Amino acid sequence: MSRVSPEGKVAVVTGAARGVGELLARKLSARGVKVALVGLEPDALKDVSARLHSDSDHWYADVTDHEAMARVAAEVRERFGRVDIVVANAGVATGGPFTESDPDAWRRVIEVNLIGSAVTARAFLPLLVESRGYLLQIASLAAITPAPMMTAYCASKSGVEAYAHALRAEVAHRGVKVGVGYLSWTDTDMVRGADQDDVMRELRQRLPWPANKTYPLGPAADRLVAGIERRSAHVYGQAWLRGMQGVRGYLPALIGTVGQREMKRFAGRLDGLRIGLVGAGGSADEQHRATVRD
Repeated sequence: MSRVSPEGKVAVVTGAARGVGELLARKLSARGVKVALVGLEPDALKDVSARLHSDSDHWYADVTDHEAMARVAAEVRERFGRVDIVVANAGVATGGPFTESDPDAWRRVIEVNLIGSAVTARAFLPLLVESRGYLLQIASLAAITPAPMMTAYCASKSGVEAYAHALRAEVAHRGVKVGVGYLSWTDTDMVRGADQDDVMRELRQRLPWPANKTYPLGPAADRLVAGIERRSAHVYGQAWLRGMQGVRGYLPALIGTVGQREMKRFAGRLDGLRIGLVGAGGSADEQHRATVRD
């Protein structure tokens, strides 16, 4: 599929304060795209916006809040006149044994990653219908294969993959394209935050190759931008992920066998392991919710 220059178009990127969202915003801006940044860290968003090459603005909003995201959609339209691209990237993660997991953190992963993606699409789809635009839903290797100690994250990313595939069929006749972006372990605050726990880091390193590596963010973001330019149905941040689609039916059994062996190996170190939301993005989400409660 040929690539079409996105110059002059308007893109909305959620989770844009750092990591994948920030770099995507920068790379889209360098291609002449006007960018609306959405997230929970207003100072960081303001800083990102100030460093972009094209016209941009930023909005503080929780992607799980229907009213807030509807307001953002209306204000983005007023500010830029249209929306051509939406990247539903906002996400959080937690890890550790399910039986020891923090119920609130576990639930929040589902709320942000799955429900937040749907709320984002609900808010912006009317504008994408007007522009015959493109929605890129960021998923993960976790949607293709499960992994122990990641029950919430795997469930959320499997959910957004299925949801995006179903949505694609619903909106195609209205001119809207829907893509799913897959990333393996990529060098972001989220992955570095998870790696701060010795057990989580060592378990990940013992996954079968090539899923046991951390990959640089830059090339992954380039692949996502290329997918946006092609309005692709599937976009792979690491090239080898494409091949995983053909064997995904075998992966639960493989990971189940390997995971059972490794969990037995680490059993003595799992007692009391309780991990909340990881990374700077997780901290921002926890701070936001604390502010709302107060």
